[in-house]
Amino acid sequence: MDGYLTVRQQYTAELTEKKSRFIATIRKVESEEEALGFITEMKKKYWDARHNCSAYIILEEKNDASGEKKVFKDIEKCSDDGEPSKTAGAPILDVLRGAGMKNTAIVVTRYFGGVLLGTGGLVRAYSGAAALAVEGAEKAQMKLLNKVSVQTDYNSYGKLSYLASEGNLIIKETDFAENVTVTLLCDDIGYGRLRSQMAEITAGKCKVELIENSYFLVEN
Repeated sequence: MDGYLTVRQQYTAELTEKKSRFIATIRKVESEEEALGFITEMKKKYWDARHNCSAYIILEEKNDASGEKKVFKDIEKCSDDGEPSKTAGAPILDVLRGAGMKNTAIVVTRYFGGVLLGTGGLVRAYSGAAALAVEGAEKAQMKLLNKVSVQTDYNSYGKLSYLASEGNLIIKETDFAENVTVTLLCDDIGYGRLRSQMAEITAGKCKVELIENSYFLVEN
């Protein structure tokens, strides 16, 4: 997986099904602790609701045995919060999976309207509310990239800038000192090409260093 979506800011959507209100709140979370805190916050906010059902997917990052690359694993959890088993939390989680969203949590609050919906009706209502929240929220695209530092002289800086524009390299920061140090983002192919091209341009006198391999925000 080279990318995923999350949300830029909290968003709330609502639907009504047979007089029951389903309020879906979606938020970006970067750890399981943060996700659980968000769920607790929603339960306190909607303390008078019958159910606050939830789901989240967290992308956990760990270094591999070499310490040079990251290993990624999804942590997925959901809760029916008193609704019949698999009628609330699991459908919300399926919405997150289907949308390709990670580091994201959704809490769907239900105010009971006095009419029983049945298992099928509950699944449709919870998944529908979660889908509305996903659809309406402003998304952020995260992509697996290499963060790279390039240190070179001023004569070669212009050529580096040209390579960046031609090779879809994302320049994040430039430090002008005795030499020029450019921090940029690129995929594995771009990293290999950058190393070889800069070595050729500077006769091996530049320094190209991999800082980390991780997920970074890519502006739309």
